[in-house]
Amino acid sequence: MRQYKIDNSDRKAYPFGLTIVEGGIHVSVAVPAATCSLLLFLPSSKRDPIRIPFPEGGRIGNVWEMTVLGGDLDRYEYAFEADGKCFPDPYGHTFTGQEDWGGTEQLDTLLHSPIHREEFDWAGDKPLQIPYEDCVIYRAHVRGFTRHPSSKVKNKGTFRGIAEKIPYLKELGVTTLELMPFTEFSEVMVTVYQGGPTEHREASGKLNYWGYGPALNGAPKASYAGKRHQPDEELKQLVKELHQAGIELVTELFFTGEETPSFVLDMVRRWVREYHLDGIHLVGKVRTDLLAGDPYLAHTKLWADSWGDVADSSSEKHLAEYNDGFLIDMRRVLRGDEDRMKQLAFCSRHNPADRGVIHYMANTNGFTLMDMVCYEQKHNEENGEQNRDGTSYNYTWNCGTEGPNRKKKILSLRRQQLRNALLLLFLSQGTPLLMAGDEFGNSQGGNNNAYCQDNEISWLNWNQQRTNRDLLEFVRYIIRFRREHPVFHGSREPRLMDYQACGLPDVSYHGGKAWVPEFDHFRRHLGILYCGEYGKKADGTKDDSFFVAYNMHWEPHEFALPHLPGGLRWHVAFDTADSKNNGFYEPGQEPERADQKRMMASPRSITVLIGKPATVNEEKTKEENRTGALQKQPEPGREEAKNAYI
Repeated sequence: MRQYKIDNSDRKAYPFGLTIVEGGIHVSVAVPAATCSLLLFLPSSKRDPIRIPFPEGGRIGNVWEMTVLGGDLDRYEYAFEADGKCFPDPYGHTFTGQEDWGGTEQLDTLLHSPIHREEFDWAGDKPLQIPYEDCVIYRAHVRGFTRHPSSKVKNKGTFRGIAEKIPYLKELGVTTLELMPFTEFSEVMVTVYQGGPTEHREASGKLNYWGYGPALNGAPKASYAGKRHQPDEELKQLVKELHQAGIELVTELFFTGEETPSFVLDMVRRWVREYHLDGIHLVGKVRTDLLAGDPYLAHTKLWADSWGDVADSSSEKHLAEYNDGFLIDMRRVLRGDEDRMKQLAFCSRHNPADRGVIHYMANTNGFTLMDMVCYEQKHNEENGEQNRDGTSYNYTWNCGTEGPNRKKKILSLRRQQLRNALLLLFLSQGTPLLMAGDEFGNSQGGNNNAYCQDNEISWLNWNQQRTNRDLLEFVRYIIRFRREHPVFHGSREPRLMDYQACGLPDVSYHGGKAWVPEFDHFRRHLGILYCGEYGKKADGTKDDSFFVAYNMHWEPHEFALPHLPGGLRWHVAFDTADSKNNGFYEPGQEPERADQKRMMASPRSITVLIGKPATVNEEKTKEENRTGALQKQPEPGREEAKNAYI
């Protein structure tokens, strides 16, 4: 057996884990134990490992460290042993032993970390730092995104599979890809049987498909790279290709709460510094104040359920709140619940100056967007928990019948509600997030907690791009529409006042009467006027003015239309009740409204009007107006009252 030299004369402060030094390696691990050893394994060898005990003199507190010198260490993989118990390096960069997804051999496999790591050529790559107001987030699962045969990619269910879909993401209009946990976790769920002083572990038959739970948080998952590829190189290549396409990458990191704050900080820094990730979505139990103030992360997107009173230490807005608040409020608006118009007004403008807000109508934990309009009750029977798992509060409406339906009236109403939901999302300030597959009607059959479903319930069926082509076209268009009109995605919340003396407030609210919003508890309709003067495009020109009429009532409602200055007239950009035109009109094709003073909104619909120059003969219009005025003289005093709000 090769003899290795232990040298602890170097008193440098090394990081935890393994560090390559001249002539060998330095290893450092924190474990409260009486003895600790480094284990060296030859890959694919069944021979016992080489054990190199840590010298007692190299111990500081519960940290064991030493420098091992030897010329052939690169060919080994390593792990640790403490008081007779073997364990992988918590700071390992990659691991072998879990290359096969779902393999039950994971239960008894000690994961090893290769000592040798190839250098990666980043070719000048760096994080993109796209401002929150310009972001459109797309959330996906690494495996489920391309695992289905309909994905038509070569490397299904892997990082390479995602890279093959980059042209699709680019065409859709995505700027930021969020991936569910892709750290090295064990997806095989176990049942523990206690027999006297010992315990026995067996595979339960379920898989932790989502990936939430204990994990080796500093390493990409080997099974997401494929058997023949190195996971760290595959992930780095994906990041590089996404950045070349102008798309950011953000990942979820789940922490159980048992990790030390320094470990959490080290892991987040690693993903940013070594993998060039654009952001981290922090999930579980995390000291957010420690991360928010870290100078290394000052320009990195950090997302958490809440930041409380934590101040953003960066000169740029990089913290963001990511929770179900928008989803709950806006689903209740969509459903037509009572006393929701104040929440609609708030959610549509909420956009703090000091932090971002991530908005979504559907997310992993809950119904998909399609299931949101098809189900009111969860249908989680296939999870094997007698439908007791998953939330019972979904804030959804099935449009009259539960589950799949072929009635044209039901199908038409569901399509209209989907268009309404998408406009509620993409016309709101803040940063919109779209669940992968929602753009083409992905369904989980009413399962709102598919955490263990590694099958067609969770895999995206890309054939639905054809069957739900109209929905996909609507999503593509609304993303482009939002990007082209800055009044809907400012860098800060509207002030609801005319602070630039444009003649109109930046944003204002209206009802049956212009300039008179109605927030009574029984109201289910609200008009919002956006002044184009307050939206500056990239070329410095001003944006168009818009009037958005929300009618979430099951009855039609009339809106008084605010007067447009400068000879502009109202044209229809969106009408979700207009199924013939799929709810929208391309630029230059927006029909001009004949009545420029009042508008009747269809039940459960959203209408977006855009101010544009007249498209009909001006003299003919004036003549029609004069004729109408002669035919119907206003009652005494009525004209004055009308002018007060038009």
